[in-house]
Amino acid sequence: MRAPPRPGDGWVDARLTVGGTSVYFRRSTHEDGVPLLHLHGFAISGSYLMPTARVLAARGVNVVPDLPGYGRSERRDHVLDIPALAECTVAILDALDIDQAVLVGNSMGCAIGLEVAHSAPERVQRLVLVSPAGGVHNQPMGRAIGQLARDVLRESTRMFPVALPDYVRFGPLNGLRLFAELTRFPSLERLLHTPVPTLAVLGTRDPLLPSPDRIREVARLAPEHLTVALVDRAAHAVNFSHPVELAGVIGAWLDDAVGDGSLLPPGVRVVAAT
Repeated sequence: MRAPPRPGDGWVDARLTVGGTSVYFRRSTHEDGVPLLHLHGFAISGSYLMPTARVLAARGVNVVPDLPGYGRSERRDHVLDIPALAECTVAILDALDIDQAVLVGNSMGCAIGLEVAHSAPERVQRLVLVSPAGGVHNQPMGRAIGQLARDVLRESTRMFPVALPDYVRFGPLNGLRLFAELTRFPSLERLLHTPVPTLAVLGTRDPLLPSPDRIREVARLAPEHLTVALVDRAAHAVNFSHPVELAGVIGAWLDDAVGDGSLLPPGVRVVAAT
């Protein structure tokens, strides 16, 4: 399903300074509710997260930054690693006077969100991990590159003009360096020990993640406050390709209503919930 047509207003573009670096961000103007901060993947800006953020904007203020060194934000003299990007995320919350937020990460954004949740759990009301790549399933590096290549063929062609300029700007060497770090990130271990209520959303066609059967097996090891949902026919960039389905399950989870299957969008299945 596609997101509703993009409205002509309801969002503002702005900048703030984090650690001496100018950071570009998009912010919805609806102020009620707990803020949602969206965290993008490696080598790409937050632009591809906007379809889901726009659907969720009615719930409260949504913030979609380009992290330092990405997209329209100022370049850095070196690529920041995941812990440093987590520190930047907390600094963004500070600069926006947000005491606590729901973090919504995709791919590398999940690793960043997990870092924030473990290092500063008081700043994270809830954590949403969409396609949390990283760890044993993406090792060695050659295997991960093959998985990434298969994903490119499975994504919507509408993603290409959004992502390609970002990848070119970030540069192939920086991209490979950061992708290698992501493959080493212990996503599963961090997920199984998450200190905050967490929703993991995975696409059934995502080659960067284990099979749905393996996901169900892992879900049985999950802590009580972890919910796992599958989006049928989705690959890795669920936030772009399936915004209505993703926003629907996030909304139901935030309302503590995932147990009522009738409130979930078609094509979404919950495989572990408490």
